[in-house]
Amino acid sequence: MQSAFNYLTEAQQQQVEQAVVEAEKRTSCEIVPVLATASGRYDRPEDIVGLWLTVVTALCLWFFFPRNSGQPGDWGGLPVAVELIFVALLLIIAFIMGAIAGSRIGWLRRLFTPRQQMQDEVAARAREIFFDKRVHHTEGGTGILIYISLFEHMAVALADQAIIDKLGQSFVDQICQQLTNGLHAGDATTAICNVIKEIGDQAATPLPRADDDQNELNDLLVLID
Repeated sequence: MQSAFNYLTEAQQQQVEQAVVEAEKRTSCEIVPVLATASGRYDRPEDIVGLWLTVVTALCLWFFFPRNSGQPGDWGGLPVAVELIFVALLLIIAFIMGAIAGSRIGWLRRLFTPRQQMQDEVAARAREIFFDKRVHHTEGGTGILIYISLFEHMAVALADQAIIDKLGQSFVDQICQQLTNGLHAGDATTAICNVIKEIGDQAATPLPRADDDQNELNDLLVLID
C-alpha cells in the first residue's frame, strides 16, 4: 500500500508548499493540503480474503487429494487422525495467508471494502483533521482544507464559514472535483498545485490579503501515515 511519505518526492512536496505560499500572497485564505495513507482501518477484507482462500484450499485438497478407503490387503496410508490434523493445519495457514494479503495488498482491500464505508471514513477523517490542524480556528474563518486519502483514491475539500459565505459551497465542490479529476489523470503534484492556485485566483477578490494579515497556519504539505 502506497505511503503518504513516499508518494511525492521532496522536490514535489516543495512545489506544493510553494504553491500555498504564492496563493496566500493574494488572499487571506489559509490553505492546508493534507496527504494521508488511509483514512480507516478496514478489517473486513482480511477476514473475507482469508475465508475465501481457506475455501479454495479445501476444494483443492478434496479434488486433487481424495481420500481412498483402502483396498483389501493394503495397510498403507496415514491414520485418519493424522490426515485431519494435516488438513486443519493447511486450512489455518491458508486463512492466515489470506488475511495477510487482505491487509497489505491495496487493490484487494478496496475490492472487499464497500465504497460507502470508504466515503464515510474519508469524510470523517477530513472533518477530524479540519479541527485538529486548527483549519477551523483562523481569526477570519478563512481556512480551507484539501484532503487526499491515497488508499481510498478519494479527496475532500472543507472550507470555513467566511469562504462559504463569500464563494459558496459550489466553489468548494468545484475545487474538490477539479482535484479528483487531476489525481485521476495521474499527475498528483500538478493536480494539487493547480487547485491551490485556483483557490488563490478565486478568493483574491472576495477575500483579499490585507497588509496586516498574519500567516496563522504553516505553509506545509501535511503527511499522515
